[in-house]
Amino acid sequence: VQLQAFGGGLVQPGGSLRLSCAASGTIFSIAAMGWYRQAPGKQRELVATISSGGSTNYADSEKGRFTISRDNAKNTVYLQMNSLKPEDTAVYYCNLRNSYGKDYWGKGTLVTVSS
Repeated sequence: VQLQAFGGGLVQPGGSLRLSCAASGTIFSIAAMGWYRQAPGKQRELVATISSGGSTNYADSEKGRFTISRDNAKNTVYLQMNSLKPEDTAVYYCNLRNSYGKDYWGKGTLVTVSS
């Protein structure tokens, strides 16, 4: 399974970005897809996940600002990020977990929030 993320970049505080991640390869049943991030000097942390049934889970700091969605037919997950803050600066990683509990990770895309 390969995960390809797109959409990172530089944005000013208060701005928006949309990340997308497409899964390809031999994919068995997908339990969930999601996004995690890792800021410099910090551990990787959950941003948001979405199950195959559409149930979502967000980190508290992202609730109301970020929206995760997915296109099951395209094996693609999206993350709409609004009202971005400098503390959102991080490498964002796409994650896929299959029904056997195995995790797959993309290479990450850098999001920089700065004026």
